[in-house]
Amino acid sequence: MKLAPRSSTWTCTLLAMAGLTLGASTLTGCRALDSFQLGRQPAAKPKPEPTPPGKVNPLPKPSIPSDQAVAGTDAMNRARILADQGQVQDAIKEFEKAIEENPLLTGAHMGLGEAQLKSGNVEKAEAAFSKAAALEPKNFKAQFMHASVLQEMGRLNESIRAYIRAINLRPEDFQANLNLGTAYLQAGEPQSALAYSKHAVEIKPDNGPARANLGVVYQSLGRHEEAVVEFQQAAELTELSPELLTNLADSYGRTKRYEEMVATLEQVVEMKPTALAYERLGSGQFRLALYDKSLASFRKAAQIDPNHYPALNGIGVCLLQQWVSGGQAELALKEEGLSVLRQSLRIEKNQPKVMELLGRYK
Repeated sequence: MKLAPRSSTWTCTLLAMAGLTLGASTLTGCRALDSFQLGRQPAAKPKPEPTPPGKVNPLPKPSIPSDQAVAGTDAMNRARILADQGQVQDAIKEFEKAIEENPLLTGAHMGLGEAQLKSGNVEKAEAAFSKAAALEPKNFKAQFMHASVLQEMGRLNESIRAYIRAINLRPEDFQANLNLGTAYLQAGEPQSALAYSKHAVEIKPDNGPARANLGVVYQSLGRHEEAVVEFQQAAELTELSPELLTNLADSYGRTKRYEEMVATLEQVVEMKPTALAYERLGSGQFRLALYDKSLASFRKAAQIDPNHYPALNGIGVCLLQQWVSGGQAELALKEEGLSVLRQSLRIEKNQPKVMELLGRYK
């Protein structure tokens, strides 16, 4: 999974000398579309037994005449061979031919969905998987693939419902639990994501992406001590990435472990020197009263991205701090600090604490 922290909004009050508010990071778990072996058309079910009192039998699946049961299988088999050979467009035509001959052939709808995905036609893939899932409600693969494509399309509520149908069929499936947790996260429902993300870790305790995803869930719920544990576990189980380390540093900061925060962000700027990484590093250094280093980090962030207004806020506060600690003698520090804060407000107007700071010292 790719961890993608979102930018933080950094504001402060000068009297606190450390009013940096670190924004929560967002990590969305990646969707893994496994290559599934397409199932054959199931044989007709035996006649159901009489319904016991107080129970209702599900609606029986429509019976398929024997001649229709085999219709379309030749075209479907040809399509599978073409798909295996990488001839995706020809495979699509054969799958469509199979469906035309036999609209109830679930395997053909599944094959068409996978082929459409390979060709980049996500909407057509969703339609094919939707049909397969409707034909066979108890087909886990159909439900899972439909949910995955819906998630990719951003249709999160529908995706969540489809994942739940899949998990009802296979409660212990790792990928379904992990993906459902990420879908809930994407939908802004971390509390709903928690149970499924935890269960994914229980199923595969040594899976780094699952640990990282659970860390983001805890982070989103404000449970940063638990988030730190999961991010540390993820760092031991998977290749280190700037995104993972940035999330870990964020939770270090929230738990006031500023030395660890700074050390982690120093790794981040070596790996990927972004404006966000330098701005977070400046925030941690400011908390440790390393004001010169903090100012240098904020200036580096603003140099990389002049529109990164949290870095401008950091520069402004550092300059005002220097002016105050120097006995308010160097007015140039004050003027530059206020000028940088005004520049920040021109980029992002909704910063009431910055406006308050300007009003106090202008």
